[in-house]
Amino acid sequence: MASARYRPPHDFGLGGVAIGNEFQFATDEQAEATLSAAWDAGVRYFDVSPWYGLGLAERRFGRFLARKPREEFVLSSKVGKLLRAARDNRSKDYFPFTNSPNTPHFDYSADGVLRSIEDSLQRLGLDRLDIVFVHDLSPDNAFLPDDWETLWPIAEQGAFPALTRLRDEGVIDAWGMGVNCPQPILRCLEVADSDVHLLASQYSLVDHATAVESVFPTAREKGVSFVVGSALNAGFLGGEPRYNYGPDNSLIPDDKRERLATLRAVAGRHGVDLVAAALQFSLAPDVASALIVGTASPDHILADHAALHAKIPPAFWEELRAADILHPDAAIPN
Repeated sequence: MASARYRPPHDFGLGGVAIGNEFQFATDEQAEATLSAAWDAGVRYFDVSPWYGLGLAERRFGRFLARKPREEFVLSSKVGKLLRAARDNRSKDYFPFTNSPNTPHFDYSADGVLRSIEDSLQRLGLDRLDIVFVHDLSPDNAFLPDDWETLWPIAEQGAFPALTRLRDEGVIDAWGMGVNCPQPILRCLEVADSDVHLLASQYSLVDHATAVESVFPTAREKGVSFVVGSALNAGFLGGEPRYNYGPDNSLIPDDKRERLATLRAVAGRHGVDLVAAALQFSLAPDVASALIVGTASPDHILADHAALHAKIPPAFWEELRAADILHPDAAIPN
């Protein structure tokens, strides 16, 4: 096994999807209250992206974090999309609830990465990013200007070596992929010198077999770890009428509904909060270095933070394993 690389020093973080108005409109006051609640609860890892609200999330996170001691928190953002403001912008095509004047333009070149980081720092009002994820270069991304495999050589020859150089020079601490599918992560592990990857929509109580069987073993060989995103499948396991992301996420497959019904029934029999079980499950693997949740609600971030410490009886996990809800090799919380 390769020697371990950088791992985030905090295992729980607040993500910026909801604060970027992904699912519904949130006010600046809501965003500030959510960030303040997270900070007061001890949260010190924050994850944003130019994509979330097309600059909105970075501006909101930056306004809050710029007032905090920079050495006290870890911040990750993403590259691969440059934002261009214009009167005839297409922001509503991507985020109906944003008020951004920007249209995104995909760029995985070395110059695009450097420009993206500089733009993010200006929106954030901060002097550095700790972790940088190459965002959404993935087969599920319908917004890409070309097939992801056609664009891949641009990233392999541009973004990846540029980020490795920035890490080696001490400008950033780590980099990796931030994607919803396993293929780009596995390919990156083959061709580049990455550190930590954002595993979005790929490791939850509902869907984790591919990660257990393929992604995690390869990561162990390379010594890399994961920030796990969407442990609740964009709120699905918490009762929201959606599954993961995208314009069709309200069309929930029958097998996912059936699995949720089973999870709820088993949780009810054991007196377990399903959200707590889902969050703890996603942080249990040895290669999971951190878990991020996205919300624009102070109550939700406090509840999610507390859920990591909820007591869950071993019999709950045993029944899920017996019901084939859990993969035989999936780690369960201690």
